[in-house]
Amino acid sequence: MHQLLLLRHAKSSWDDPKLPDHARPLNARGRHAAAAMGREMRRLGLAPDVVLVSSARRTLQTLEALDQWDDTPLIEPMDSLYLATSAQLMSVVRGVAETARSVLVIAHNPGLHEFAMALAGAHAMAQDTPSARRLAEGFPTAALAEFGVAGPWWQLDAGGGRLLRLLLPRDLPELAS
Repeated sequence: MHQLLLLRHAKSSWDDPKLPDHARPLNARGRHAAAAMGREMRRLGLAPDVVLVSSARRTLQTLEALDQWDDTPLIEPMDSLYLATSAQLMSVVRGVAETARSVLVIAHNPGLHEFAMALAGAHAMAQDTPSARRLAEGFPTAALAEFGVAGPWWQLDAGGGRLLRLLLPRDLPELAS
């Protein structure tokens, strides 16, 4: 069984309206949320072998704020993940080497939310579990979805992931408000 982790970038800054979208940095709240999510990932033992990250500044800064894992994953910044659609995200994950047990994708909405919904599939969403309900409601900044994926990466398709958990920043004690 493979593990697929989907993380939306943390809250970004809109302070400089002249800055291109691709170059927008995280704001202070986003840096804090990403660091807290990184600590929670370590506490839960969520350590990817491979990190596929959008080349946008805010996604790269989200990755930096996650801090370090015990074993350094292979990190691949990808222009193709910038504002990628669900279909593009699916294609990228299908290209992951079979030797990767756990993959973390750090990307953007709306594509990331649509991809998570597609992975969970209509059947899982109809089961009305707490995680499925929360996923249907949205995929906020710094949210993390964990999926179990049976079979090889290259065969991943809609409904091919089992939603194990959806962790929102507000779930973390240090960010609860």
